[in-house]
Amino acid sequence: MNSLTALALTCSLKPSPARSSSELIAEQLLSEFREEGVSCSSIRLVDHDIRPGVEIDMGGGDQWPRIRAQIHNADILLVSTPTWLGQMSSVAKRALERLDAELSETDDRGRPGMFDKVAVAAVVGNEDGAHAIVASLFQALNDCGFSIPAQGCTYWNGEAMTPRDYNDLESVPRAVASANSTLVRNAVHLAKVLRQQPYPVED
Repeated sequence: MNSLTALALTCSLKPSPARSSSELIAEQLLSEFREEGVSCSSIRLVDHDIRPGVEIDMGGGDQWPRIRAQIHNADILLVSTPTWLGQMSSVAKRALERLDAELSETDDRGRPGMFDKVAVAAVVGNEDGAHAIVASLFQALNDCGFSIPAQGCTYWNGEAMTPRDYNDLESVPRAVASANSTLVRNAVHLAKVLRQQPYPVED
């Protein structure tokens, strides 16, 4: 049996190679996934031309179709986003808008194309909003067909109204490290279960 695969969509507003707290926590999670034998890859979405819209391909050089293909090839999708004004980034919202097209797509068994895939989330920021962001992310991803594992999110909130970022920490806080490990462990478990016992075809 092929190993599980995980894809991280980093939704930073900062183009590469700028340091990104969202990318840092995503890479920390992918490192733990690799320790579980999962093959991993990552995309910083802001580096790509992702057109607005709710179609699979918006044309005119739209690079979403290539990213979509990687999502379809992954067993686990990680969405990592910063917090701005108490909300997920506009880049994360753009990704959700493009995933809306999956609501009308089916696999070769006639099921929604994202069935049997697991979604998890990571949120960072020096302001509150992580819980609300995770709730919005998980609702949208679940609507598209993704399954959410128990405690499938991790987050870090810095002190309000200060410039300190997750990137500035000397080490991963104990609570965040624990949440990271739980996220990875439960995501891998659920992905294995779904591979062995896929969701049924509608009668």
